Amino acid sequence: MSFKIFSNLKKFSNNVALINDRGKKISYLDIIKYEEELEKNIEGKSLILFFCKNCLEALIGYVSFIRRGHKLLLVDSQIKKNDLDNILLKFRPKYIFHPNQHKLNFKKVFAIEEYLLSKTNFKIDYKINNQLALLISTSGSTGNSEFVRQSYNNLESNAFSIIKYLNIKSSDRPITTMPMNYVYGLSIINSHLYKGSSIMLTEKTILERAFWDFFREYKATTFGGVPFIFEVLKKLRFKQMKLPSLKYITQAGGRMDENLLNEFIEICKSKRKKFLVMYGQTEATARMSYLPWEFTKKKIGSIGKPIPGGRFYLENENGEIIKENNVSGELVYEGNNVCLGYSKNRFDLIKGDENKGVLKTGDIAKKDSDLFYYIVGRKKRFVKINGNRINLEHIEEILKNKKCDCICSGNDKKISIFVEKKNFNKERIEKIIIDNTNLKKQYFSINLINKIPRNKSGKVLYTHLDKKYNNSL
Repeated sequence: MSFKIFSNLKKFSNNVALINDRGKKISYLDIIKYEEELEKNIEGKSLILFFCKNCLEALIGYVSFIRRGHKLLLVDSQIKKNDLDNILLKFRPKYIFHPNQHKLNFKKVFAIEEYLLSKTNFKIDYKINNQLALLISTSGSTGNSEFVRQSYNNLESNAFSIIKYLNIKSSDRPITTMPMNYVYGLSIINSHLYKGSSIMLTEKTILERAFWDFFREYKATTFGGVPFIFEVLKKLRFKQMKLPSLKYITQAGGRMDENLLNEFIEICKSKRKKFLVMYGQTEATARMSYLPWEFTKKKIGSIGKPIPGGRFYLENENGEIIKENNVSGELVYEGNNVCLGYSKNRFDLIKGDENKGVLKTGDIAKKDSDLFYYIVGRKKRFVKINGNRINLEHIEEILKNKKCDCICSGNDKKISIFVEKKNFNKERIEKIIIDNTNLKKQYFSINLINKIPRNKSGKVLYTHLDKKYNNSL
């Protein structure tokens, strides 16, 4: 089998592939040399638990493993011990690629600077489908260990489409603003490496002066962000920043407030930069649609049109295709970037393509007469905050497991947690939420109620609470 996604790297041998915020550079030829050394220490095509970080070692490992046909289970390098133990129990990876500060009780077989390749002692009692490339979480940071199974073809298809509509060139230099285990952040890395570009790697945030010093010194040409990033940029007076190398900005990871979006469109116009709105999901290997710059103002609020090679249509509740304009239905996407399916444990890794290129997004949308699509709501009870998809039912389950009956409602800005008087201990509930989801306090509220409202069949009447507390949920 050919693993195409990074098979063309030799032609970029002399190009700088990676630059870190200390000024160290790694060429594409350097990556290939590291790859050869790594491969000498790995037996067969293996499942590798991969600790993600925006650093040279992680990117070298990522590209090397993908080029050699290994299967990566991506986790954040700051993963909590309980979550790590849970993943190790369920998936039994043969190897772990991790920062050396993680003291894992396994045999070290190779090192790249501050990263180690460790071999586990698990019994490998499972098989892996040859198509599988990545396991990447759908749940943001809720600790829910369901992963999307992405294939090599998914990665290549999405990278190729992004390259086409963004017109990515080898001279482009994206700077990292999101974790690489977040599908949007990873798609930026994949599409630019595919074209021989230079990735500027940093763990610094946009709140730090060092981030902007790095940005200017090495002349970043683009960056991406979820809505929260643009809220912060506004407070940082992005309008006054002088960034002559910047060509365009991309936005995805949830619906952006229309006033804020309008403000950034005007800022970019005045600076002769582009601001590109996109829409995607982990199940579609990141991107499904984009709004061309020339339509950003005219079609504000739209997710645009499908990426090259993709197709949208809408279905009503009976599964029938909606042909009329301005009629809402579930948004369905077709394309080669649609994932293989899901995996909850190692025994799912043998599964093939269960989706057959079709993804029911769970979003309710409509299209206008020019065939631009607009998201109007969510079919299921998920919200997307700062690009992290949060399952409201999972939060309810966490609290119920802590003997706290509650219900949750929310939108892409804030989650409301409604707790009955008998369970009410605000400080305790806040701690449970923060410890288990990594949500910051400003993204959720805790409301005291006498009784959870239900209908005669026992179903919760969410709308009663939404109206009462006027949260526009």
